Amino acid sequence: MPTYGERNLEFKEGKGCHLISYNNEKYLDFGSGVAVNSLGHCHPILVKKLQEQSNKLWHTSNLYHSSLQEEFAEILCKHSFAEKVFFTNSGTEAIEAGLKVVRSFHYFNKDFQKKNIITFEGSFHGRTFGALSAQQNDKYSRGFEPLLSGFKKIPYNDIEKVKENIGEDTSAIMLEPIQGEGGVIPANLKFLEDVKRICNDNKILLFLDEVQSGFGRTGKLFAYLWANLEPDILATAKGIASGFPMGACLSTSKASIGMTKGSHGSTFGGNHLAVSVALEVIKILTTNGFLKEVDEKSRYFWKKLKEFEKNFEEIVEVRGAGLLLGIKTKSSNIEINNMLLKNKLLCLLADDNIIRLAPPLIVSKKEIDQALQIIEKALMEYQ
Repeated sequence: MPTYGERNLEFKEGKGCHLISYNNEKYLDFGSGVAVNSLGHCHPILVKKLQEQSNKLWHTSNLYHSSLQEEFAEILCKHSFAEKVFFTNSGTEAIEAGLKVVRSFHYFNKDFQKKNIITFEGSFHGRTFGALSAQQNDKYSRGFEPLLSGFKKIPYNDIEKVKENIGEDTSAIMLEPIQGEGGVIPANLKFLEDVKRICNDNKILLFLDEVQSGFGRTGKLFAYLWANLEPDILATAKGIASGFPMGACLSTSKASIGMTKGSHGSTFGGNHLAVSVALEVIKILTTNGFLKEVDEKSRYFWKKLKEFEKNFEEIVEVRGAGLLLGIKTKSSNIEINNMLLKNKLLCLLADDNIIRLAPPLIVSKKEIDQALQIIEKALMEYQ
């Protein structure tokens, strides 16, 4: 189906932060497969682990016990708020699982009136019907109506609007700590903390969408760790297995009390190949000061981009967090992105005229400087 439009560029191989096209041209990848290749392309440790596992066992389904799943879930819980984990194949599946956790929690507790989830303008939670209904964005849902009921959308980063919209029927507040597709807009940390307090006061759940911001993207394993709070539910994917399809829904035991035998399932979720790779990813991210280095590199990148903001009228604003940064342009972000592509730098686009930068977390300072040179060249030529 022609859902992706015209695609003229194809790659035959990749290593680290670079991709090689079929024309043998080398590109610097600051898109990471939409913030997915967290450890770059063909990381040797991941390749080795995948090869080892592929010679042992690929798939048995969730009819059978998996010690690999248990090991990975235990590490995830150790490094986060979570006490329970459900493995999926993608981010939107993790969102759907989280929505079921919300509904099942209130059903279990016989709070049948609590049916509505507060969501936010500019959010993107995925392409399935639950996700489309949560974000209520015509850009993605036009032609697929009617959407599901039970969601109330309000302005992002506005705590007064949150207070105004809390009611007896509110079951959860669902948000991205950093809105990726919506324009690389971070939530104010105080806003996040205030939202959590409101959730506690009203006996409702806080559901964070860290599909894009999780797994080291902000310099911590999850973006919420920069704030003084713990969510009740968290959906994650993208960087979790550095390119191998996988996702996860994390939860407290209290929030997931209604997720009993037979209430949810996945044929492929957490299969041996995916988990074997994801285990190596999280071990790398959580040892040897890896995330501290990510934080240091991201601050360097941020500082340099902020200098561009001062020096180029074309840049309206630089925003984001960690290695998920956005350049808001005055003119067409598409045209400028095409110039970056012409100069062999791969970036992403986002709403609000944003050029999105999400390099692999292993990116070097030298590669950041190369990207900065290409961005500067494009801006100078565009003026």
